[in-house]
Amino acid sequence: MKLYGYFRSSASYRVRIALNLKGLAYDSVAVHLVKNGGEQLSASFRALNPEALVPALVDEHEGNEMALSQSLAIIEYLEEKYPASPLLPKNLLDRAHVRALALAIACDVHPLSNLRVLKYLTGTLGMSEEQKNTWYQHWCMTGLRALEEKIAADPRSGKFCYGDTPTLADCCLVPQIYNAQRFKCDLSSVPQLMRIHQNCMDLAAFDLAAPANQADAE
Repeated sequence: MKLYGYFRSSASYRVRIALNLKGLAYDSVAVHLVKNGGEQLSASFRALNPEALVPALVDEHEGNEMALSQSLAIIEYLEEKYPASPLLPKNLLDRAHVRALALAIACDVHPLSNLRVLKYLTGTLGMSEEQKNTWYQHWCMTGLRALEEKIAADPRSGKFCYGDTPTLADCCLVPQIYNAQRFKCDLSSVPQLMRIHQNCMDLAAFDLAAPANQADAE
């Protein structure tokens, strides 16, 4: 498998964690989101993923190489093709619960603060760096505090977002905490999430997936 991504991309980070948790080997292909006008916008990468977003995973299916996009779709593909070390519970309701936790980050928090949105705020709309950071902190913490309440109130929470084994939800949580720390969010109001984050980072699968440990890290 080949994973096209960027070391600081939250979505790429999620997939790296999932691959590591499942013990799957892959080759990393760096796509720099800033240099050269953004390599994700190049014709060669658009041929792979017309959305011009990372990650993209190239894998072989029935003898043909196929390119997959969207991090959660990629992880669910890995879950179905490689069911060992599952990232979703067996119980139907619990699976929906874990998916909801993951989507709360991937759909409600991340899209408001990814690179192309932040560039639009400072470029097209002329916001200052301070205003951009305030935007980021507001929407990031709005989502994380809601997730904190949900996890704190649910008896299914354990060492991780669900139980004592990492799931899809943890694959999404850890990259979002990384970004929150990078943008200097005050995370004191989300102690359960920070506890879970630390439990995740104690595992090699999460540590090896961290941005600082990628070949293209700067």
